[in-house]
Amino acid sequence: MTERFPESPQFTGHNAPCRIECDIRDLVVEGTLPDDMQGTWYRSVPDPQYPPMLGDDVYLSGDGMVSAFRFEAGHVDLRMRYVQTERWLNERAARRSLHGRYRNPFTDDPSVRGKGRGVANTTPLYHAGRLIALKEDSRGWELDPQTLETLGEFDFGGKLRSQTMTPHPRIDPQTGELFFFGYEAGGVATRDVAYCVADAAGELQREQWFEAPFCALMHDFVVTKEHAIFPCFPITADLDRLRQGGPHWVWEPELGSRIGIMPRHGDVAEMRWFTAPACSGFHYINAFTDGSLVHVDMSLTDVPVFPFIRTDSGLRIEQYEVHGALERWTFDLADPVDRIGRRVIGPSGDLPRLADSDAMSDYEILYYERYDPSIGPPITTGAVGPGFNALTRLEVKTGRMTTLPMSPRATLQEAVHIRSERRGHEGYLAFVVDLHDEDLSEVFIVEAQNLSLGPIARIKVPMRLRSGVHGTWVARR
Repeated sequence: MTERFPESPQFTGHNAPCRIECDIRDLVVEGTLPDDMQGTWYRSVPDPQYPPMLGDDVYLSGDGMVSAFRFEAGHVDLRMRYVQTERWLNERAARRSLHGRYRNPFTDDPSVRGKGRGVANTTPLYHAGRLIALKEDSRGWELDPQTLETLGEFDFGGKLRSQTMTPHPRIDPQTGELFFFGYEAGGVATRDVAYCVADAAGELQREQWFEAPFCALMHDFVVTKEHAIFPCFPITADLDRLRQGGPHWVWEPELGSRIGIMPRHGDVAEMRWFTAPACSGFHYINAFTDGSLVHVDMSLTDVPVFPFIRTDSGLRIEQYEVHGALERWTFDLADPVDRIGRRVIGPSGDLPRLADSDAMSDYEILYYERYDPSIGPPITTGAVGPGFNALTRLEVKTGRMTTLPMSPRATLQEAVHIRSERRGHEGYLAFVVDLHDEDLSEVFIVEAQNLSLGPIARIKVPMRLRSGVHGTWVARR
């Protein structure tokens, strides 16, 4: 008999598992959907099918569920399917969880030792006609873009040697090239990083390996027209600790932060490492090169934003005590002195998005989510704790901000930017809004340049959607 899920913040309230695979045709729409909104919005969500083997677990350990909102001629359909990874299939056959601590294979049930434990729950990548579900501790899993049927583990036709692939690959909007990397590429807690490039047709063209200064949690990276930039913030893994049943990630601020920069079409031997004080960052916003200067925009905090990492590191710091901001770091590659220019470009927040066409270039507009305590008390949802309650449009060069607040009993998930076919139009933002008193979710559609006007359409979802991680918009071609 299947046991109950634990009564912990990771599994109760809005974080309670949904475990629903469904097809819902013609969701109810209030308002008017734009005529040029034609395509599919894919989202990845951690959603465990069974209670954790060791009694509790990290939110980010949940099995990958991919949802697809399909927009067509004013209609919206929803499809949700689990990614049938090797882990998912093994546990489904056993009718229970078989895996122990988050990203620690040494704590798994003996029946699955040495078998795949990736959950593909973080990002749905669409490139060269393929839909790939990603999580950084393993390779991706390919899905049918229409049916969401799992087609199998994806390794670029056997060409990819790296055991892992980042959930934050970067696509050049002009060339269509896919830039990505894998950390712990040679195995758990190794310093191996694989830097890879695939062409617009999806064929792997390059895979070069290098060693990071230490085994760091390298969730994201960023690429300009000329450079690739790799972060090493001091959240670290250690093989001995894992063998003893300990946590994968621990905060070690004494190591400081390291940022590696190399020519994006160069050799990893050309990597230059810059040193910075200890801080924590999970998401880059954008980057661009101007002569010898490389500008990198990112969301930073003084300590890890995830409570489980702070707990495992012995830090007694509450979420409201974590401080951060959006920052621009500038590196001068012509200067032989190892120094970094830093300036704040916006208040703390995360899940940044911009128009795809602005990637890798100097840009004007950024959209991101924030928690504003003046709107209402925090509501627990997702992996971090307090959910976001405000969507902000930031004019990066002037600092001018426009914010759309939620109601005090609502939170919002990551927004996706949707290009408009209308000349001079900034496009649209789509995002899930969680209505906590009703235990339901909606999708808001807003005009990107007119956040203060509120949603132009609200799509009613007849159930609660568990907090997702990242999403991707694919325009109909």
